[in-house]
Amino acid sequence: MTEPMPLKIAIGIPTFRRPDRLSQLLDALPHRIAELPGDVEVVVVVVDNDPAGTAREVVEASPLKARYEIEAMPGIAAARNRILDSAPGARLLAFIDDDTTPLEGWLSELVATWEATDAAAVMGWVISLFPPDTDPWVLASGVLQRAARPTGTVLAAAATASLLLDLEVTERLGLRFDSSLGLSGGEDTLFSRRLVAAGEKIVWCNESKAQDEVPPERLTRPWALRRAFNGGNVAVDIDLRLARSGRERASIRMRRAVGGVARIGFGVLRALWGQLRGSLAHNALGLRMTYRGCGMVAGAVGFRHRHYSR
Repeated sequence: MTEPMPLKIAIGIPTFRRPDRLSQLLDALPHRIAELPGDVEVVVVVVDNDPAGTAREVVEASPLKARYEIEAMPGIAAARNRILDSAPGARLLAFIDDDTTPLEGWLSELVATWEATDAAAVMGWVISLFPPDTDPWVLASGVLQRAARPTGTVLAAAATASLLLDLEVTERLGLRFDSSLGLSGGEDTLFSRRLVAAGEKIVWCNESKAQDEVPPERLTRPWALRRAFNGGNVAVDIDLRLARSGRERASIRMRRAVGGVARIGFGVLRALWGQLRGSLAHNALGLRMTYRGCGMVAGAVGFRHRHYSR
C-alpha cells in the first residue's frame, strides 16, 4: 500500500524596507513551525520588493535558511505572485506580512481548520497593537481594528496578512494577484473574491492569531481618512473588474455613486452630531464614512487612488 505524501507548506513573506520587523518575524517562525506534526515539510520564502535587496542581510542571518528572492516590479501584487511561483510542490501556502508577529498556534490552527472544513483558503486573525499615547480619535475611528469571528465563518473575501491558501485549488483556477493593483491595494480582495466566484470557500480561523504593531505614520487622522477614501475607491474598482458586461459595469457605477453620496450625507451629519455632542466616536466614524463615500464616488467616475505609491 502506497504511503500518503507528507504535507508540504510554504510560508510566503513579501517585504519592503522593514528589516527590523522582518527580523522579528523570522525569529518567531521556528516556534510556529515546531508546533506542526513532525512529518510536515515547511519552506520559507521571502520576496523582497526592493530592487536594492535591503532584506538580504536579515534573511541570510536567520537560522531558518529561508529562500530569498528579489521582485523588482513595484507593488505588493508582484511580490505575492513571485511567492506563488516560488512554492513548487507545496500543497499549502501561508501568507504573512513582514510587519506581523505570529502567536502560538498561528500556523497549526490554520492547517487544522483547513483540514476540518475543506476550504480553499483560511484567514487568521491579525490583532493590531496601538501604543498607549495613540490619539483617541484614531482609536474611535476603528481603523486597522479587526473583529473576532467564530471559527468556520464563511467569508466573502479575505486579506492576505495572515492567509492559508490551498495551492491545488488556486493553481487549477489559474488565480494570480492583479499587478495593476499593486500600489493602490485591494489585490488580495480581488484574488479572494475570484476564488469565491469560482465556487470555492474561504473560512475564518479565530484560534490563529498574529499581531502587528501599528507604526507612528499610521496613527494620524489624515492617514485614517486616506485609508477610508482608498477603501471606498478600491471596493468600486474591484466590483467593476468583476463585472461581466458593459451594462453591469454601468449599473455598478450608478449604484456605487448613489451609495457614496448617501454615505457622504449621513457621514457629515454624524460627524457634526459628534462634534456638537462631544462624542469622539460619532465624529470619527462619521468622518470615516464621509471619506469612504468620497472614495466610492471617485471610483464610480473612474478615479483610482494609489494608497501605497512610492
